[in-house]
Amino acid sequence: MTKMADNATSVEIVEGCRLPVLRKNQEHEDEWPLAEILSVKEVSGRKLYYVHYIDFNKRLDEWVTVDRLDMKKLQFPKKEAKTPTKNGLPGSRPSSPEREVRKSVDLNLQSATAPSRGKTLPTPKRKVEAVPLATQVAPAIPVPSLPSSTEASQASVFPAVRETKPFKSREDHDQLSSLTTNGTARRLIPSQPGRKRKANCGGTDEMIKVLQYNNPQSASVFLPPPEDSQDSSDGIPSAPRMTGSLVSDRSHDDIVTRMKNIECIELGRHRLKPWYFSPYPQELTMLPILYLCEFCLKYLKSLKCLQRHLTKCNLRHPPGNEIYRKGTISFFEIDGRKNKNYSQNLCLLAKCFLDHKTLYYDTDPFLFYVMTEYDSKGFHIVGYFSKEKESTEDYNVACILTLPPYQRRGYGKLLIEFSYELSKVEGKTGTPEKPLSDLGLLSYRSYWSQTILEILMDLKPDNGERPQITINEISEITSVKKEDVISTLQYLNLINYYKGQYILTLSEDIVEGHERAMQKRHLRIDPKCLHFTPKDWSKRGKW
Repeated sequence: MTKMADNATSVEIVEGCRLPVLRKNQEHEDEWPLAEILSVKEVSGRKLYYVHYIDFNKRLDEWVTVDRLDMKKLQFPKKEAKTPTKNGLPGSRPSSPEREVRKSVDLNLQSATAPSRGKTLPTPKRKVEAVPLATQVAPAIPVPSLPSSTEASQASVFPAVRETKPFKSREDHDQLSSLTTNGTARRLIPSQPGRKRKANCGGTDEMIKVLQYNNPQSASVFLPPPEDSQDSSDGIPSAPRMTGSLVSDRSHDDIVTRMKNIECIELGRHRLKPWYFSPYPQELTMLPILYLCEFCLKYLKSLKCLQRHLTKCNLRHPPGNEIYRKGTISFFEIDGRKNKNYSQNLCLLAKCFLDHKTLYYDTDPFLFYVMTEYDSKGFHIVGYFSKEKESTEDYNVACILTLPPYQRRGYGKLLIEFSYELSKVEGKTGTPEKPLSDLGLLSYRSYWSQTILEILMDLKPDNGERPQITINEISEITSVKKEDVISTLQYLNLINYYKGQYILTLSEDIVEGHERAMQKRHLRIDPKCLHFTPKDWSKRGKW
């Protein structure tokens, strides 16, 4: 069902239609990606269309005029008798041609028992209940069980003569069915929801040697067996989480929440263009500019209201305790129960730039750590992260955000580093809550890589032998959870299996790349400037 007409007005474009739309790419060149029409409105007698570019992040969604639409390739949505339902709730999105394809792919994925190696299937889009793989940190990949402590010692002294095989890449490793360890074939059984696996080795903390190409000071590492996990093998939680800032929101995929509702935000000396929907009051969404007080984050409808508010607002920094200061950078700890208004306003602002965030009003179980930059006018918010007061899943970050004017300047890694410094003081290992945004995923992978490589390169040889370190030791030094350490080593493709043992091989390219990255990283957390005393929230009746 395709209509083609020279006159665009003769074709009625409805919600759910797909067609190429003109936009500028990063090189400011014209391109025509396929887009879906989410909404249509008329302003001053001219029709505007809200489009979502297929396979692009939602922050690029925008209103466009008809002259940017390629009407010759218009695809109409398939008619359906009734909108399909999920979990008993009516769906809100119109049908589109790609969904039928995605359904068949999903069915094929469920029925396939052994996918062919090297073949990549498109990942179906999921609602918030199912975590998108593209936005989450790579989960710890199952590793073949290591030999017992007795076998390990024998293998290190009398290594078996065998063919050298490099460790499989992350993509191939998922499909690896078995691996020979010390002559014994051990099958890799993917973890199943609700099923615990027993570690079938004597020692839980095996040593790993670290090697560096063309460098006498070398290094390598032994992986512990995978521990019990509550998540499924593909990293998608087996059931929606009932706590945290990413609690499943059944209305997340509603057509209203898929569209940006705020045109522009003025925060201090910056004007921000939101990326995503945020549940500000309906009457404020019609304004061309939403004004925020940069100190208390209260939202106001006009510049005059903001100026009147500033004469009454006494805050020149976030409420709460200043627990870190070095130079112009400060961190403030804010209790979501004691400073509820500020916390709620912070969440509303953050939602403009975080797609998966669903926490807005129930801030009591959370602590907020706001990073600021100081000048003569006060402490200006740069970014923040939140964490649960009591996390049963070792989360040390619930949501994390660097505001757009401060991005690509090292503040994101500074926030991540600060979260792990707090974990070190608490004596715990931590991990960020999933799913991470695409930018959050890049920041965490970069931070983990630099932190782990920094430790490996600082290792000194012991009695002329190659240095050895365990995954547990790396985790204890950095407070990074073991699963994140393993997944980072595999992401960097450092792990190799050689002569009956696991080794980490640091090539010249990796070493040089790490040194270049560390030269650019000027902002670091100084533990001496941190004044933080952890609290035992489990002993507090109402926090």
